[in-house]
Amino acid sequence: MALLITDECINCDVCEPECPNQAIFMGAEIYEIDPGKCTECVGHFDEPQCVQVCPVNCIPVNSAYVEDHETLWQKYRRLQALTTQNLSA
Repeated sequence: MALLITDECINCDVCEPECPNQAIFMGAEIYEIDPGKCTECVGHFDEPQCVQVCPVNCIPVNSAYVEDHETLWQKYRRLQALTTQNLSA
């Protein structure tokens, strides 16, 4: 499952640099998470790093993007392959 930043976000800027997939970006008013890039840190860490550092606990699971652990692993591997391709280009 991808994560979601709610409107309780205070734009403190601590989550964005913690994301190993660069899935977090500044939206129109608050930070947002690209569900196509979010693996809940599977492949990188045991826990989602953005959730760990968020001071207001505004990053729940996004129920619109339900993915099991294996699907998150596949997404991680796909993103890593794209990163490797981009570095060698």
